Amino acid sequence: MKQSTFVFAFVCAVFGAQIAHAIPITFTATLDQNEAVPTGSPGTGSAIVIFDTAAHTLSVHVDFAGLSGTVTASHIHCCNALANTGASGVATETPTFGGFPLGVTSGSYDNTYDTTLAASFNSPFVTANGGTPAGAEAALLAGALAGKSYLNIHTNLFPGGEIRGFLQAQDPGGPVPEPASLALLGLGFAGLGFFRRRRTRSAIKRKHRM
Repeated sequence: MKQSTFVFAFVCAVFGAQIAHAIPITFTATLDQNEAVPTGSPGTGSAIVIFDTAAHTLSVHVDFAGLSGTVTASHIHCCNALANTGASGVATETPTFGGFPLGVTSGSYDNTYDTTLAASFNSPFVTANGGTPAGAEAALLAGALAGKSYLNIHTNLFPGGEIRGFLQAQDPGGPVPEPASLALLGLGFAGLGFFRRRRTRSAIKRKHRM
């Protein structure tokens, strides 16, 4: 068990070091009515999302205007089955980005999240990616790099989302980690979570035997 835990830790360390050389990674998105089912909304918007895997932060800046309904929530969703199409669950904070302007048809938003905190992510997304914020961070970045993540603005007229835009990576002038590398990092964190839970259960069983 100790050997398996060491292997997973080694994978995390190696790929984590590779990712650190490629930060920060900036994504942009153009928001429009092209939801999974187009809404016909005249609303428009733009977003800049920056991952810093060394500082473990996620910066989100959004501008939007002309919505048909009033804002009820906004999130980043991940990870779609196919790039730049379809829909997926919420990955970031729920019920909405903290401090996002609600009850309006236009506005701006700027916030930076600490990705070492579980509260920065939707709980089911953390659970699905190893049960740790580190696993969720790696999975969200991998999804964004693969074109399988989008920023969505929900309104009272369109609860499923009125406008959205898929995150598109901008070349930072240096190496960008491949989604496959990030997926392996996420797998490493997932494995560590599994072995920790297994070790805890074993310790409890030994205690009961005593």
